Amino acid sequence: MSTATNANESYCTFTLASDTTAGGLPSQEEIAKQLESNDPKIKRHALKAAIMAMLGGEAMPRILMQVIRFCINSDDKPLKKLCMLYWEVVPKYQEPTSDELLRAASGGPPVQRKLLPEMILVCNALMNDLNHPNEFVRGSMLRFLCKVKDEEILGPLIPSIKACLKHRHQYVRKNAVLAVFHAHRLHGENLIPDGPDLVGEFIAQETDIAARRNAFLMLYNESEDLAIQFLARNLDEVTKFGDGFALLVLDLTRKACRRDPNQKSRFVRVLFQMLSSNSAAVSYEAAWTLISLSNSPTAVRAAAVTYTTLLNSQNDNNVMMIVLERLEQLKKKHSKILQELLMDILRALSSPNPDICRKVLDVAMALVTSKNVADVVTTLKREVAKTTQESSDSSEDKGKVYRNMLIQAIHGCAVRFPDVAETVVYTLMDFLSSDGGMQVIIFVRAIVERYPHLRPAILTKLINTLYEVTNSNVLCVCLWILGEYCETSDTVKDAFDVVTKELGEAPYVVQAEDKKAQEAAAAEAAKGPKMVTKNVVLADGTYATQTVYSEAKINPASLDKTPHLRKMIIGGDIFLGEIVSSCLTKMCLRAPDVGIDAVTVKGMTVKALLAMCGIVKMAEVTVGAQKSSLADCQERVSLCCRVLLDPKAADLLKTTMLSEGKNSFAAFLKNLQDKELKEKEDSSEEVVAAQADDLIHFRQLRSMTAQGGDIDLDDGTDLARATGYADGGSLLTNELRHVYQLSGFADPVYAEAFVTVHEYDILLEILLINRTPNTLSNLTVELSTMGDMKIVERPQSHTIGPLDQMTIRASIKVSSTETGHIFGTIVYEDASTQEKGYINLNDIHMDIMDYIRPATCTDEVFRSMWAEFEWENKVAISTSIKGLVEFLDHIVSSTNMTCLTPHDRNEKGSFLAANLYAKSVFGEDALVNVSVEKKDDNDGKLAGYIRIRSKTQGIALSLGDRITNVQRGLPLNKE
Repeated sequence: MSTATNANESYCTFTLASDTTAGGLPSQEEIAKQLESNDPKIKRHALKAAIMAMLGGEAMPRILMQVIRFCINSDDKPLKKLCMLYWEVVPKYQEPTSDELLRAASGGPPVQRKLLPEMILVCNALMNDLNHPNEFVRGSMLRFLCKVKDEEILGPLIPSIKACLKHRHQYVRKNAVLAVFHAHRLHGENLIPDGPDLVGEFIAQETDIAARRNAFLMLYNESEDLAIQFLARNLDEVTKFGDGFALLVLDLTRKACRRDPNQKSRFVRVLFQMLSSNSAAVSYEAAWTLISLSNSPTAVRAAAVTYTTLLNSQNDNNVMMIVLERLEQLKKKHSKILQELLMDILRALSSPNPDICRKVLDVAMALVTSKNVADVVTTLKREVAKTTQESSDSSEDKGKVYRNMLIQAIHGCAVRFPDVAETVVYTLMDFLSSDGGMQVIIFVRAIVERYPHLRPAILTKLINTLYEVTNSNVLCVCLWILGEYCETSDTVKDAFDVVTKELGEAPYVVQAEDKKAQEAAAAEAAKGPKMVTKNVVLADGTYATQTVYSEAKINPASLDKTPHLRKMIIGGDIFLGEIVSSCLTKMCLRAPDVGIDAVTVKGMTVKALLAMCGIVKMAEVTVGAQKSSLADCQERVSLCCRVLLDPKAADLLKTTMLSEGKNSFAAFLKNLQDKELKEKEDSSEEVVAAQADDLIHFRQLRSMTAQGGDIDLDDGTDLARATGYADGGSLLTNELRHVYQLSGFADPVYAEAFVTVHEYDILLEILLINRTPNTLSNLTVELSTMGDMKIVERPQSHTIGPLDQMTIRASIKVSSTETGHIFGTIVYEDASTQEKGYINLNDIHMDIMDYIRPATCTDEVFRSMWAEFEWENKVAISTSIKGLVEFLDHIVSSTNMTCLTPHDRNEKGSFLAANLYAKSVFGEDALVNVSVEKKDDNDGKLAGYIRIRSKTQGIALSLGDRITNVQRGLPLNKE
């Protein structure tokens, strides 16, 4: 934007939002007549109209003298305030004549600005207000003078401003100091050369907090030496000078020490004093200032203690998150010091916000050592216990997510420090039936594999708690553990007995009598409570109507006591039935090897075969079972039966069934561990921006030898280094993507918009170009929106000259993640012909990708959200891309999502399934499942479906449209 040359623009420092006059602005004559009235209300109304008209470009030269005559000496406070606003807007200098402009253009002396003669009267009125007996009038005038930049106006007022420094009231003194600061900063040597010395004497005697702070602000900016001298004389009193003064001292400390590092010792004492300030802002600023100035253990420890105190004393989530970010940065270089404060950091887990708890755990888990791991695990176990004990408190608001975070943290501690695994696993197994049961059983599965000496006790605990498990997925993992790791005769017998007891005898279908009983119970429940109404006599002798609701008592014996495992099998869980069949088969195969007699083995085999036959029958009669599930169940169970009945098949498959599962799981754990170590190494490696011995090129000192073939190779990277962009042209390219042409080149007004999206806000910068030779007045861009968008700031009416251009802005608020449209019309009036014109603008289509951010979550959280979200959009795959992984990478990059499913890029196959996850800036979750197959009978083309699920309809539809548009093929620059 060019610098304002108009006087109205130069001195306008405020905005009036709306038209204060009804029926339009009055004329200059009407305003002048109203200013002569004796009624202050009429004067205020007229002066507002004059200010509005002058802001719109009207000169109104007659109004200045009217204001001086009839308003300047008024005692009405609102009118005085309006007068100050008027002095900001009114032109204060004479317009140069045409001869003066021509002489200046032809190389003569520059045009000298001449103050209007009326301004002498204005200065006199300003001086009267500076000497007014009312302290409010004096203080308001001093505040107004902080906006005046003209030396000719400020000059005569300097003695009065200095006199106000000694006024009895603190409101006048604190504004007088600011006025001295303003005058000295603009015209110090000419108007008030002794300003710093004057303020130095003033601050030494001042007792008011605000006035002292303003005085120190001037010394800090205009005379740093005097500020340091005052600080040195009052080091012990700094904490009593207020928060604003303390923040200025911290700014002075950073500025002085950055310029001269040898002065650090002068400020360390005051920094340590501010660490214990009652103000959270002062103590926070003092802590990070101390760290930036010193790396000594004492200073770092004091700052870390301050951070932890703030973390546990503040309730604002934003403050807590900022402090945790500081602790995370401090952890990189001073982890040993933070390890001493680890338990204090964990106290922040009491926050009801799960994001705060996640950040606390991220910081704390990196500080766990063998010395403090026992205390950390004890704290985490206590927090897990709280999530089940407190059902109505804040822990319940965190819910399942918080419990999963705690279990993952305990899992990480047990993996890194095997000594605590034994004490942790037994406690966590009590939560197998809770919401976090999946995280617990995954943790138990890893512990059983990694620590063989803990297997007997864990298996015994698992066998005893199997009947409590109510989740199908958790039960599947429990049965897999029992089938793989029961390697003694006692554990095999106990596990087999418990599983068969929970499973019950075949058949696993709902019997006729059970079905009738369930229907009868449902009919009884549908009747609801019985209502009985009767008349009663109250204590005062009056009659009243009493209504009694009676419900039939529930007989505890009639409650369903069916074990959870049997209930799930009867309910049609085919996959769980396959897991049960595999578990029983492994136990029967392992029984002879662990010393169980043949008779017992034969009985176990018979029970297993009967159970498996019942499971197959259940799969056949289940109505909701898919053909693929039924076929898979029949094939899997048939294989298990053949292994138990055919000795030859048992010899061939026994080793595979008993060993391959554990070996594959051990390899999986090893890959996870290697991946975590690699990620840790990659994150710890710092990218070197430049080597210490690299040459520094000074272009100004180099000879002009480019014509001889010597080209400065660093020229192209200067802009990138200065702006932080790796590619110098990427910034311009990115901006051009968000420029929309709104009208045509042949239209009277050409318009284009540059759209900037910043989370919840959309800012439109609309460029308007008048392509006609006439002046267009009352030009307005009328905008409307479609979708969850609301226009906050509408463009105002403007007047644009012939072939001139201007930029107007509009602000729009967005409330949800969905595709939106912005459309509108340009309305203008031709000043010469007085004809109105209309131009319909092209729509601006807001892309959903401006709101989508990549995010990660666990597979369990993804599955729970997938089952919970009700909106689904199914998109058929139609693309020219040939490779499975290449197609997946294209979808991930085009939708700005994160792939949660690990896959081997070198693996050759004909099918690929992956889960994608992202989160909007509004906190909405977006789930995508990609199932793609390469068909041999379709010329190698890809086929399949992409399913999108979300909690709201808008994000599901918008993301589906985005995928449909981008899935056709790769961009040209990638091919």
